[in-house]
Order: sequence, then structure tokens, then C-alpha cells
Amino acid sequence: MNKADIVNQIQEQTALSREESGRTLAAIVDCIIEELASGNGDVVLTGFGTFTVKQRPARVGRNPSTGQPITIPASRSPTFKAGAVLKRAVAGR
Repeated sequence: MNKADIVNQIQEQTALSREESGRTLAAIVDCIIEELASGNGDVVLTGFGTFTVKQRPARVGRNPSTGQPITIPASRSPTFKAGAVLKRAVAGR
């Protein structure tokens, strides 16, 4: 399923037009991105799951071709933890 398929599903399940469905999906995704990028907190969609930002500290790694140690800089990475309702649906319960 891709973005167009999701827009079609939103259109079928609501009274929104295709354009309104696309803008609605884009607004939801933008809200999640902005909140995670700002570092203010997690995005919790009860039953579906939680989007968080994981902090990874700087560490020393090895260049695979030369074996020389290199410094891997600290980074922030988005993560998703599935909620109970989603887990049960996927498990078929």
C-alpha cells in the first residue's frame, strides 16, 4: 500500500473528496514530522502506536575497507512502537 492507496481509503471511508483526503493525510504526516523534529516529545496515537526520537551517542567504529577506527557522530533517529490494538490486528486476534 502506498500514499495514493491510503488517500483512496480515506476518500472511501469519509465524505471527503480525493483532494481533501490527500491534504488531510499530508497534514497528519507533517504534524508528526514537525513534532519529532522539534524534539518536544513523542506522538502517541492510542491503539495504533507511538512515534519517538531515539538519541544515538557518538561512538568509535571501524572503516570496513581499511580497518582504521573512525568516529561515528551522534545522531537522532525516528522510531515507532506498535500499540496493542495494532499488534492484535496483525496477529489475527
